[in-house]
Amino acid sequence: MFEKQDLIKLANMPMPFGKYAGRRLIDLPEAYLLWFRDKGWPNGELGRLLEIALALKIEGLEGLLNPLKYHD
Repeated sequence: MFEKQDLIKLANMPMPFGKYAGRRLIDLPEAYLLWFRDKGWPNGELGRLLEIALALKIEGLEGLLNPLKYHD
């Protein structure tokens, strides 16, 4: 399960490395998240958040996080 704070982090936390470095976690392509699922999630909080992001995308719920995004 996840907490409200996890959703805020998903909506705003940038991917710290890789091809999509700097992109918000919830905005990562589903194919990229599926790749992590198949290869292994990163350790710690990042892996847990990416796993939640994939679950939301599979269910078509990622749009629910739009109101939680901070605007620059």
